[in-house]
Amino acid sequence: MYVISCATSSYPALPIRASAATNGVLSASRVSLPVTHSAVAKPFVPEVVEAVDALHSEFRAVDYLVAFNSTRVLKAFQNARLGSHHFGGCTGYGHDEAGGREALDQAFAEIFGAESAIVRSQFFSGTHAITCALFALLRPGDELLAVAGAPYDTLEEVIGKRDSGGLGSLQDFGVKYREVPLAEDGGLDWNALTVSVKPGTKCALIQRSCGYSWRQSLSVNDIGRAIKIIKMQNPGCLVMVDNCYGEFVESIEPPMVGADLIAGSLIKNPGGTIAPCGGYVAGKRKWVEAAAARLSAPGLGVDCGSTPGDIMRAFFQGLFLSPQMVGEAIKGSLLIAEVLASKGYKVQPLPRVPRHDTVQAVQLRSREHLLAFCEAVQRSSPVGSYTKPVAGTTPGYASEVIFADGTFIDGSTSELSCDGPLREPFAVFCQGGTHWTQWGLVLGEVLKSL
Repeated sequence: MYVISCATSSYPALPIRASAATNGVLSASRVSLPVTHSAVAKPFVPEVVEAVDALHSEFRAVDYLVAFNSTRVLKAFQNARLGSHHFGGCTGYGHDEAGGREALDQAFAEIFGAESAIVRSQFFSGTHAITCALFALLRPGDELLAVAGAPYDTLEEVIGKRDSGGLGSLQDFGVKYREVPLAEDGGLDWNALTVSVKPGTKCALIQRSCGYSWRQSLSVNDIGRAIKIIKMQNPGCLVMVDNCYGEFVESIEPPMVGADLIAGSLIKNPGGTIAPCGGYVAGKRKWVEAAAARLSAPGLGVDCGSTPGDIMRAFFQGLFLSPQMVGEAIKGSLLIAEVLASKGYKVQPLPRVPRHDTVQAVQLRSREHLLAFCEAVQRSSPVGSYTKPVAGTTPGYASEVIFADGTFIDGSTSELSCDGPLREPFAVFCQGGTHWTQWGLVLGEVLKSL
């Protein structure tokens, strides 16, 4: 399995030599370069230049990962016999759909090592897709066990950990809930996990990414280890993985190590910055169909729902681009960690360690610094650069949150963006970027602001 480490050799230093053209014809083996490096203004501040030089081997490792995952996506598209006729939209019930839904579901399932998948525009967020998956797996009297500490803020009202006002949380329907706290090092508490699963535990929830917690994101191998421990205690316990921000960061995905269901958003990693909306659920066929029934209705399942316009083409193209876009986001996270750690800020993950999601967290120590960081990111964005992000209450979040997301797709965190809750330790969570140089430029603005 590919992971991001510093073990790979760095890019070779290639001298640039111009060759003279003979009789006005360029040699096929040696092409003249009219512009030299010295003629190009250096776009980065010195701290970024130094960090980029130090990260050559890490960036090269990311390139190999991108190539591996791109090959998996290409093979899945070929096996699905993808054609341009699959890009057509449909209206109303969606019964006249031209086969794009089926081809997309098939390709997605193969890429993620799942028996089945449902990829739909009707999922309007990752939280929505995860909610459909949880309601598919759980019934009144069952127990949900979160094994990676507290879940992401937006799931608190879904579960009933935070009062939903009687609007239909899992606890409103009689589902019990427990958590396994994280270990002191921020990872899974393996000792506690070995005794936490009970006969009545119907579903174990594993959140792959850190969310708004100051903790390590989980590797797929760690998820596989946790699944084995869970199944040893209760073979009937189903495992649901919140896969947001983790897709294509490694060369394998949770269904390949035993996860029963995964769910996520298409305006994060698997949409490749192209998908305008949507989400997915993938895993065991029985449970994917149950999740589809929660999205639509029992009896309707996966074979309905309109996809108007060119959304289907955007889904396919975004999925094809995803490994590349994720690679750029990983490079951006490596650069953020390298630069800001050198300035004395605490970062998670640490510089030059393997990445398991696309999120890079930085503790900024004060409300003022968190606001300044997000304002600098917004000023450096292609959309809404003239606006100033303002902290406030957002549906689904317990604390005031500030977002900087000058993105082409509203809320897209596969594009350059950052956000953070206005609470201790005032950490900003950075993600996305269609090219690592975006973060290189943003960091120059950030360093002037802090």
